[in-house]
Amino acid sequence: MATFSVNTYRLDPYKNFKFRVKWDGRYVAGVSKVGALKRTTEVVKHRDGGDPSTSRKSPGRTEYDAITLERGVTHDTEFEKWANKVWNLGSGLGSEVSLKDFRKDIILEMYNEAGQLVLSYKLFRCWVSEFQALPELDANANAVAIQTLKLENEGWERDYEVKESAEPVFGEPE
Repeated sequence: MATFSVNTYRLDPYKNFKFRVKWDGRYVAGVSKVGALKRTTEVVKHRDGGDPSTSRKSPGRTEYDAITLERGVTHDTEFEKWANKVWNLGSGLGSEVSLKDFRKDIILEMYNEAGQLVLSYKLFRCWVSEFQALPELDANANAVAIQTLKLENEGWERDYEVKESAEPVFGEPE
């Protein structure tokens, strides 16, 4: 069973603005937004023959929602390369899908305000179901162009090996 270290001095929950995404052993540049990790388990209702007025409930199939990654458009091609493994138009008959490696396990890391790793999740067998290379372009707008990947996945789990670090204190000797 996993054991947890407890930081009894921290009263505030972690903020949602410091995180990194890693696949193929490398951090992905410029990811500015990651969708929520969410799973839903179906409810299976059944009845006992001797008790027709009451339903019983038990867990059924569990589904994991797709996760969306967003980042500003740059010359980095990592999003596009991965999306092209699922569907690469013009690559020739029979080679539109890279069946061997279109799925990736990815790691989502979350950091506290001081930049210390506090949570990590492993997402399993992800693949790109939707890729937006460019947003709607508008000459009157004043915004960053955002690129989007929608990742289907077959589950995720927290990495309990990540332990909570002692938080830094200013003005105290180390």
